[in-house]
Amino acid sequence: MSGEWILIALIIIGWIGRSPIITTAACLLLIVKLIHLERFLPAIERRGLELGLLFLTVAVLVPFASGKIQIRDILHSFAGWTGWAALLGGAAASFLNQKGLGLLKIDPQLMVGIVIGSIAGIVLLRGIPTGPLMAAGLTALFLKLIQLLLPK
Repeated sequence: MSGEWILIALIIIGWIGRSPIITTAACLLLIVKLIHLERFLPAIERRGLELGLLFLTVAVLVPFASGKIQIRDILHSFAGWTGWAALLGGAAASFLNQKGLGLLKIDPQLMVGIVIGSIAGIVLLRGIPTGPLMAAGLTALFLKLIQLLLPK
């Protein structure tokens, strides 16, 4: 029964913290548990991140598919230094996300700290949720920096 209470707490925290994604995710998982479909939880855990990344990538590519962004727009975006900075930022974010995904696969319980940290950032710092993968990527970066800075 503790799993249900944790999900209820996450629903409340997500609602207070204005994080509809956390609230919705916790609600969906609570529904899965309450209607006794727990047998699907391992599949959701195993493939959930991949499906989420697929849908995120599809959403990002919609402007290309709809014709809102055309080749001339792409070429124009690299005419100035801001376009190149955006390219570097996108590459760095993708690299960090990959490191975060690897970290979560090795140590999935880090998600607890990531979720609590994200909620704290939303509530205390008036931040906006960017998603657990980017938070995991930053965590991987912080862990690497700490390993480099602290003597063994």
